[in-house]
This record gives sequence, structure tokens and C-alpha cells, in this order.
Amino acid sequence: CIDGVLGGEDYNQNNINQWTASIVEQSLTHLVKLGKAYKYIVTCAVVQRSAYGFHTASSCFWDTTSDGTCTVRWENRTMNC
Repeated sequence: CIDGVLGGEDYNQNNINQWTASIVEQSLTHLVKLGKAYKYIVTCAVVQRSAYGFHTASSCFWDTTSDGTCTVRWENRTMNC
């Protein structure tokens, strides 16, 4: 999903809302099509690539025997997602 939205693009602040919405919507669409009885939470952050980096953290309370997480990192020469 990310490459389909951001592939070939350069960072442009004016497009961030559209890009993140598309990435989240497409990701959820693909996950739902798997037909699994899961609840999904999808978040997306796109930042301009710089020497300063980008750090984020989150926390969840869940059942480690049945719940899980997946993190996808994507980057090109002008941005990180």
C-alpha cells in the first residue's frame, strides 16, 4: 500500500493528509479482505527525511497469546513513512 501511494513521490507537505488517508484506507481494505475475525488498528506517519530523524512510541494492553502487532517502515530519498 505504501509504495503504491508514495512510490515515485517527493516529500510535499501539501499532500500529507491525502497520502496518509490513502495508506490507512488501502491497508484496512487489504486486511479486511483476508477474512480473519480480527480487529485492526492502522496508523500512518509520513515525515520529511532529515538529519534529525523521527521517533515514536505506543503502548497497548493485550493478550499476548492471541494479539499481535506489525510495523512497516518505508523510506525514499525525501521522506520516511
